[in-house]
Amino acid sequence: MTAVAHDLWRPSSGCDDDCLPAAGEVPTVPVARRVLRLVAAAGMLVAGVGLVLLLPVLPTRERQAAVRGWARATTRAFGVRLVIRGRLPRRRALLVANHVSWLDILAVLAVAPTRMVAKREIRSWPVVGLLAAAAGTVFVDRSRPRALPNTVGRVADALRAGRSVAVFPEGTTWCAGDGADDCRPGGGFRPATFQAAIDAGSPVVPLRLAYRCDAIGSATTATAFLGADTLLRSVARVVAAREIVVSVTITAALHPARDADRRLLARAAESAVHLMPAPAARTRLRPVPTATPAVSVPTPVSGRELDLAA
Repeated sequence: MTAVAHDLWRPSSGCDDDCLPAAGEVPTVPVARRVLRLVAAAGMLVAGVGLVLLLPVLPTRERQAAVRGWARATTRAFGVRLVIRGRLPRRRALLVANHVSWLDILAVLAVAPTRMVAKREIRSWPVVGLLAAAAGTVFVDRSRPRALPNTVGRVADALRAGRSVAVFPEGTTWCAGDGADDCRPGGGFRPATFQAAIDAGSPVVPLRLAYRCDAIGSATTATAFLGADTLLRSVARVVAAREIVVSVTITAALHPARDADRRLLARAAESAVHLMPAPAARTRLRPVPTATPAVSVPTPVSGRELDLAA
């Protein structure tokens, strides 16, 4: 693991191939099972094309249910089990999460079918880019820093219009492995999009994403999509792994005051996601208990955990 220089506009992690599991560290499924997973995932991507055509004519509630169902089914198709802990607030919110994998997008959409903020390059990805555009994704051109205020304004407008927006404020993926703090992107959570929540008077809801392998009973970096990785290589690693689980923990909402400092708000959200000490400086934030979401997340009979088996 090697630390890298901090670049405000093109963040990068200190991850390299050493951050990935060694050969044999993560148990794998038979080749036939991998092929079935790939076929199922391809089928869900094709279904996504039909969903793109259907979304504009669906009422809001049905549209959200369709996106959520598609994201959960696609996650299962890749052989990944989804576990959700906590509840979203009723109000529209800015959802912020750590960033490990391309699976993060599916995991967030499975919890809350929101608009996403994503790098412009995703727009050119086959099928996924089409789905992202149809879902109203706000694309960020990281080669044009001067366009950032316009991006923040678009996020604020979406929040004012009653749409939740999800963003990965680390700006890039990293392994998030045990003892890998030197791999974390320099600068922590970027504060720019937090200004949109302040301007729109919206709560900020930190989401904690974690991946583990139940077959070995510990966290795993098998799902990490690192800078040197290709998407094909990462997908192959995921469909080969046995008993991968992604958990999404919805933490208490932060309600910024109108004059809140976006940098302190970003640090508070980062503390909630990475279980770090809270910012020492005083800021006008008030964590409040979350309430039942407008679009309900089913709750199991025992515990707060929603377990969707692959």
